[in-house]
Amino acid sequence: MKHLFIRILLVAGTLSACTPGNRPVFDDMPGMVSYTYRDSFSKDVAATLDTLQAMGIKDMEFSNLFGTTAAEIRQLLDERDMFCSSFGVGYTDLVNKTQEVAANAKTLGAKYVRVAWIPHEAPFDLSDAEKAVADFNRAGKILKEEHDLTFCYHNHGYEFYPHGEGTLFDYMMEQTDPAYVSFEIDILWTFFPGQDPAALIRKYPDRFKLMHLKDLKKGVEGNMSGGTPKENDVVLGTGQLDLPAILKAAKASGIEHYYIEDESPVYYQQVPKSIAYLQGLSE
Repeated sequence: MKHLFIRILLVAGTLSACTPGNRPVFDDMPGMVSYTYRDSFSKDVAATLDTLQAMGIKDMEFSNLFGTTAAEIRQLLDERDMFCSSFGVGYTDLVNKTQEVAANAKTLGAKYVRVAWIPHEAPFDLSDAEKAVADFNRAGKILKEEHDLTFCYHNHGYEFYPHGEGTLFDYMMEQTDPAYVSFEIDILWTFFPGQDPAALIRKYPDRFKLMHLKDLKKGVEGNMSGGTPKENDVVLGTGQLDLPAILKAAKASGIEHYYIEDESPVYYQQVPKSIAYLQGLSE
């Protein structure tokens, strides 16, 4: 019954949003970040993958092995005709365990390795950005040249402090080597500190390879802390972000994988509705 309910939502969303003759934005199902289902994965990896498979999810970004091994997760994915395209790790592991990170990513079948947080004392400043640039260039080179993996940094908001005529994020874009460092844009953590995700994608159309799809509750004001209560994650299309404009820019850029990330405690209720919204969008 649960799976039937999900499919009804998906079909209803598609019928209500698409009009004849319009091309859907997503020809295939968007991917999913394991963090969205972290509580479920922590209890039972196989059962959680069953739930995601029933929704039609195939593309996964794993940022945790949940007490298993990369080989075990790969087997579970293969059995369900699913795959892992991106492997998220901590900053320290990227820098100090680069070879181990690469081995796990390759075992999972991932093409990307992602880091989502730079350790720092608030406020994030130029020295933090300079250190990250050096570490990202070094680790990214190893991942690319030795393992044919692409490193991506996932923004979190604090990178948008002013610097020169732009921001520290602009500085990181300029100082990282495009051959070794790419980016994953988290659209909520771009909007939250006051930036326009669509404009940022258009500014750097070739640097973003991955995207986190999420929406921010209406009425919530942002800042550069990189944090907001998890309840502020809402169903895609019901919050403050202009998803159609963002996805239009994204589709014209080099972004290859789109993952739903919902940090809300009621993610299991919201995710089917977000999928229905995305499946209903047309160009």
